[in-house]
Amino acid sequence: MNAKDPASRIQDLLQFGEFGDVNPSITDSSTFTFLKADTMEDTFHGEAPGCFLYSRHWNPSNKYLSDALAAMEGTPAAWVTGSGMAAITTTILHLCNAGDHIISSITTYGGTFAFLKNYLPKFNISVDFVNIEDLEAVEKAIRPNTRLIYTESMTNPMLQISDLPRLSGIARKHGIKLVVDNTFTPMIISPYALGADIVVYSMTKFINGKNDCVAGAICADEDTINAMIDVNNGTAMLLGPVLDPLRSSSILKNLHTLHIRLKQHSSNAMYMAEKLRELGLEVNYPGLYEHRGHKLMKEMMNPGFGFGGLMAIDLRSNDKANRLMEMMEDEGVGYLAVSLGYFKTLFSCSGHSTSSEVPEEVQQQIGLSPGLIRFSVGLDNDIERSFEKVRVCLQRLGYV
Repeated sequence: MNAKDPASRIQDLLQFGEFGDVNPSITDSSTFTFLKADTMEDTFHGEAPGCFLYSRHWNPSNKYLSDALAAMEGTPAAWVTGSGMAAITTTILHLCNAGDHIISSITTYGGTFAFLKNYLPKFNISVDFVNIEDLEAVEKAIRPNTRLIYTESMTNPMLQISDLPRLSGIARKHGIKLVVDNTFTPMIISPYALGADIVVYSMTKFINGKNDCVAGAICADEDTINAMIDVNNGTAMLLGPVLDPLRSSSILKNLHTLHIRLKQHSSNAMYMAEKLRELGLEVNYPGLYEHRGHKLMKEMMNPGFGFGGLMAIDLRSNDKANRLMEMMEDEGVGYLAVSLGYFKTLFSCSGHSTSSEVPEEVQQQIGLSPGLIRFSVGLDNDIERSFEKVRVCLQRLGYV
């Protein structure tokens, strides 16, 4: 890989602790000392760059992580939050005022869907949900008061691939923002380089990779980040979704192994998807050549990281899906649990878990079957053995 790939940009950062520590020091402090009163006043007015005021605004440990994420994403700046939903909601509330309009992919994470559909109406912000693959529908949905297009690089849970360059072209043509959730594909896809204005993450997932905390990130240009943390009217500063600096420090260490983990996640998911397809199952994985977004993803992705660790199979029946998941957990394939990006394989029935906020009629509209099982394929060193366990479970259910 060349020196400009996302992993190398992180590695190129030199982040020493104040005593030459190879790991940056953890600043476990909520407030910071000023030697002159004028400097404190200047900091409140945003006129003292490099000075720290209060950890709800900036903290050195959070800044270290933010700088590393900005390097990975190729954005001029970033800011970290206490959860992925905090990153999403802060971004949207920063960009929109009462009376504004949003266009969103109809296939999106259940929590995001609920925020857009159920919560934003209290602020008189309206949302149109569209098939993000239908670019004509996206453009037709734009109104004079539209402020942003929201999508996921790889949608949850249907694993659609958003055409980010063309969506960016539509957004720029109409003077609106393109906001992209890249949680499923960090490093694999670089939305900012493909034209996105703001990139959001749930760092809980692949970036941290340990399922020991919740965290989020917002990656954007400096003006956007500075506006979000402005002490007078910044959405992030005033709503206060700050990440604890101790967690920032641990996530930063985990970030440096992300490229290694992604390669293994992707390799294992590809193996599992191909083998399950050979058994005759209905498999959804962008790495398979027959996937509708396969060619598009190949055009957009950074080389070397694979197609990601998310795949799905569809048993059409929720009862059969539940039985299979219980059997797989008993056999040690992984855990029946929500979330993703963990070193163990996680699986859940999306329509009855992470997408349960999406109404049943909408689930039917997007093709979300009650028997769809989403897999976050883990880091198994012996993926062949794991597949054999899955095959045995499927055999017991009569699928093989």
